[in-house]
Amino acid sequence: MTFDIRPVSDLRNKYPEIEATVKEGTPVFLTKNGYGTMVVMSLEEYSRLTNDIECSLDAADAQATGSSERLSHEEVFKKNRR
Repeated sequence: MTFDIRPVSDLRNKYPEIEATVKEGTPVFLTKNGYGTMVVMSLEEYSRLTNDIECSLDAADAQATGSSERLSHEEVFKKNRR
């Protein structure tokens, strides 16, 4: 995966360049005083990253609606680690 690292000031000063980069599917990591502060990515890339999570949460909600069983977060993580 390729990525681009830029100072956060580029978001204001070189927005068209950053926009073109993220539209190509490459995330842009922004730094402030030499430290990472945020990542800019296209909506399509963000949706791709979060779609599986949303689907899993929807499935969990559907399962919870049809059952009275409730698990603590410790039980859920223990089951997932196996």
